[in-house]
Amino acid sequence: MSQSLHFFTPSSNITLPKHHSSLFTPSLTTSNRRFPVTTKHFTIKSNASSSSSDPKVLTTDNGTAEILSRVSQTPASSTDSSSIEVDSVTEAELKENGFRSTRRTKLVCTIGPATCGFEQLEALAVGGMNVARINMCHGTREWHRRVIERVRRLNEEKGFAVAIMMDTEGSEIHMGDLSGPPSARAEDGEIWTFTVRAFDSPRPERTITVNYDGFAEDVKVGDELLVDGGMVRFEVIEKIGPDVKCRCTDPGLLLPRANLTFWRDGSLVRERNAMLPTISPKDWLDIDFGITEGVDFIAISFVKSAEVINHLKSYIAARSRDSFFGAMLPPSSTPITPLAYKGFPTIYCSDIAVIAKIESIDSLKNLEEIILASDGAMVARGDLGAQIPLEQVPSAQQKIVQLCRQLNKPVIVASQLLESMIEYPTPTRAEVADVSEAVRQRADALMLSGESAMGQFPDKALTVLRSVSLRIEKWWREEKRHEAMELPDVGSSFAESISEEICNSAAKMANNLEVDALFVYTKTGHMASLLSRCRPDCPIFAFTSTTSVRRRLNLRWGLIPFRLSFSDDMESNLNRTFSLLKARGMIKSGDLVIAVSDVLQSIQVMNVP
Repeated sequence: MSQSLHFFTPSSNITLPKHHSSLFTPSLTTSNRRFPVTTKHFTIKSNASSSSSDPKVLTTDNGTAEILSRVSQTPASSTDSSSIEVDSVTEAELKENGFRSTRRTKLVCTIGPATCGFEQLEALAVGGMNVARINMCHGTREWHRRVIERVRRLNEEKGFAVAIMMDTEGSEIHMGDLSGPPSARAEDGEIWTFTVRAFDSPRPERTITVNYDGFAEDVKVGDELLVDGGMVRFEVIEKIGPDVKCRCTDPGLLLPRANLTFWRDGSLVRERNAMLPTISPKDWLDIDFGITEGVDFIAISFVKSAEVINHLKSYIAARSRDSFFGAMLPPSSTPITPLAYKGFPTIYCSDIAVIAKIESIDSLKNLEEIILASDGAMVARGDLGAQIPLEQVPSAQQKIVQLCRQLNKPVIVASQLLESMIEYPTPTRAEVADVSEAVRQRADALMLSGESAMGQFPDKALTVLRSVSLRIEKWWREEKRHEAMELPDVGSSFAESISEEICNSAAKMANNLEVDALFVYTKTGHMASLLSRCRPDCPIFAFTSTTSVRRRLNLRWGLIPFRLSFSDDMESNLNRTFSLLKARGMIKSGDLVIAVSDVLQSIQVMNVP
């Protein structure tokens, strides 16, 4: 595999937009590297009178001539435009509004009673949903299976690429179901009973079951009970055996399976709670279900350490091997050993990515090791806000988002983004400001929870996320706000370091030259993720031959994932890609693109012929 930096030009002159008149000579930045990088600086020389079919000759600094074949401008006549797969909504946006119109921030929607039908799912996909989240706190596995089947049918029949994320319940203390109604409202001064008893007959009015057997033993009279991170508050006034009588002090909406925390003298009571396992017996059964159904992501609630993530990854790999699901796996006699190194996910032979939910004090204490071990993170602000002071949540969110980007892991900002839209068709202006702040922080994705699962206006809530994201991203580009965030080295070998430097250089060139798009050909998705990490101004077209990789890339900022079979011959790949995209009206002659590949580790700058 070549590890030198190449530049291919389709003609003696590359047409640059606006004020650019010539191609500058880039060089790889080699400071602060763990490995010495030798860079070839090329001076491009071309004879204007030479035949257009002649190869281009590049002269290196040491005088050695290197011949690079010109990208053919003749499209293959046998090429079928249907042999490339791209999300139908993105394709329509590109055709109608051009490259710069595409949304970079990805959108995750929680699926619930309000959105579980095929027509409702299609409406969400048309509205911009990139990932459908199923929450194992609610519903039966059979119900979730039907949702998964509908999402897959939607992808197959309508041309979408919606990924599926399964979110585990976790073993923290939470309420049970509400015995019938989807929600209940607690009013100020009302007395409610929280109990660990199981009821064979209809439970008494204003009675809520709790999943933690030691609940009545741990709480004390005078403790403050917070439901769903403080959306409703109670004061404990009496304990009677397994029952805890509480008075509502802050009224609000009670939702099934809401998280419960209790505070004493201004501090979170967590001694017994901290001893609960991260993954409960029910979670393991749900994880088996997710593996069998082939979900793209599994989100783990209340992660306390990296050990939990690594244990789960090894389990997923073993289960995938045993059930012959997923990618090609090693023989059963081969030990499944994690290849853990900084900046890359712990690699097992499995197509399921593990997302760590950051929603507890323990998660914050072990934040970097958890993110390093995982394939991504979710800022679950609702539960996190129940365990740390409210005023610390914004800074915690920013820290998590920045750390994920530095370590090249996708990050989702979740919980209460548009909470008022569960009941109202228009968000509060404060909610819009909250969404815009997450976009300005360059989070990979934003997530709707109750807004899309049980809200009265799921489509409108998604429209708000989409329109705010587009507007803030456009403003960012217009203001040329290229942030000066230092992206640390994440490669641990010479080849990996070269890939990283190529992506850093390509993203910088894309901004300086104002190119229309970045093309990346990737088998694993890693090089596409490195480009996404740089947050370039232009969209990134990520071409991969694997359907599962394509869906997982749907969570990455700025990536437009395509499924395309390609070879190790970059000239052939580019010719075919140009022909296919032009046939579908997604690009046109003269568009300026930069292409990179994890096959040849090269950068190519060219106009579309």
